[in-house]
Amino acid sequence: MIELDNRNFHDFIKKNKMVVIDFWAPWCKPCFTVEKILKEIEKNIEGVSFAKMNTDENIEIARSLNILSLPTVLIFINGEVEKRIIGSKTKDEFLDEIEEVYQSNFL
Repeated sequence: MIELDNRNFHDFIKKNKMVVIDFWAPWCKPCFTVEKILKEIEKNIEGVSFAKMNTDENIEIARSLNILSLPTVLIFINGEVEKRIIGSKTKDEFLDEIEEVYQSNFL
């Protein structure tokens, strides 16, 4: 999972067709569970790029995307937000959300 910041965020979401980004902060305990789940999913899914962004260190981007709660996972298609997932979910729930977006855009 790639660590994004203010310098590489926009290029990353533009150069990859489908991107899943985990917005987190060091003080957010559920964020660590979400990161672990997304890393597991990343190993078993192709055609999707995964990344994470520390909202405390990249407040401008977090604000521009209206990240108001953590953890928040955004799914981008061609650089645009397609889906917003707020809060911790199970691995199956995250996988279902990601697959739904993939299928509706690429199949």
